[in-house]
Amino acid sequence: MCEVGILPGMGMSDPARYPPVAVLRAYGIDGTSPEPGPGVWAEAQHAAAVLAGVPTHAGPAARTEALRLATTAVGGVVGALSAGGPAVVGEDLSPRSTSESFFRVREVELSDRQAALHGVSVVHRGLRDLCHAPISGADLAVEVAAMRRAVVDLTGSPTAGDPPPPRPSAPGPDVEGSLEQVWTARWIIGHHVHVLFNLCAAVAVTDAVRHLRERARQAAVERLEHATAFVRGFPAAMAHAGTIPVEYYASSVRPSMQPPNVDKALSGRQHSAYKVFRAAMKDLLGVVPDPYERLAAKDPELAEARDALLEADLIDSERHVALAYSMVRLRRSIAQSPQGPDNAVGELRLMRHRRAAQYAPLIRFGDHYISDAVASLRR
Repeated sequence: MCEVGILPGMGMSDPARYPPVAVLRAYGIDGTSPEPGPGVWAEAQHAAAVLAGVPTHAGPAARTEALRLATTAVGGVVGALSAGGPAVVGEDLSPRSTSESFFRVREVELSDRQAALHGVSVVHRGLRDLCHAPISGADLAVEVAAMRRAVVDLTGSPTAGDPPPPRPSAPGPDVEGSLEQVWTARWIIGHHVHVLFNLCAAVAVTDAVRHLRERARQAAVERLEHATAFVRGFPAAMAHAGTIPVEYYASSVRPSMQPPNVDKALSGRQHSAYKVFRAAMKDLLGVVPDPYERLAAKDPELAEARDALLEADLIDSERHVALAYSMVRLRRSIAQSPQGPDNAVGELRLMRHRRAAQYAPLIRFGDHYISDAVASLRR
């Protein structure tokens, strides 16, 4: 199947240069605990322990070697899951939108094992690229932490105990193809990781909402903490995707995401995983709408867990502003009208302000200045 819009004329016509199509379970994981078996759990526990030990702020050689070990460990999970049956071939599935086509994502109904196999495969490809991506230590730390959480959640693995003895790593993944091809693949791979994190976060929040309705407070707090790990990974995954030269993005990637290379200019709002996560957050605030002080007075642990999640969500919005500025400076987004009143950064900043105003009474250190300003504008 031909994918639309991905860098025509940039030497990327060979499908082997693309990351495989990421097949993920539609509308997130359904909240059940998958049970792929002890063999998969053993590999998943090993991978989780290796990921927990990645020295994200070490020197380049030590960091790269640790990421290679992590890539090998997660590859072991993929192998164990593959023994239960073949993966769905994403290239055989029709995209439901221009966004799915461009970013090589398909969201379909999958069994627990298939969902685990495809989700962990996204983590595996992300780690392979992180072996070479010049991402900051701070972003690497939260992206790897979210990857670890995803491996555990997707496989239903019991909590890992003591770290197992290290296994030898496979030969490190070499950079394949030209730098331009690597940069294009990174743009897609980083977005795959971001989509996975959104779906996993949506599931964790949905689980928390269900637990709250069932008055299983401790289970709800735990799932909110898991969701926070994923949301902290959102901006890191986007930074990972954006670890390409601005000049290459402007000359090659950005034009490929707008007509005539695609039917409609791409926008973050078109990602179904983003919509699912936002719907889950709306449900959460419908179940726990209390201002921070009131919630903290009656349930400090729940207030702290919700506070951490909402702060991470707000920071993601703020990081999006900064990332957009670094990539496009003061230009309009490709989805905006050339005659519109705002540019990309301005529109994202307004989105941040609306979220900050909504969350101000719900978090411990809310932006009440913006909240008051928005309230006065609405009067």
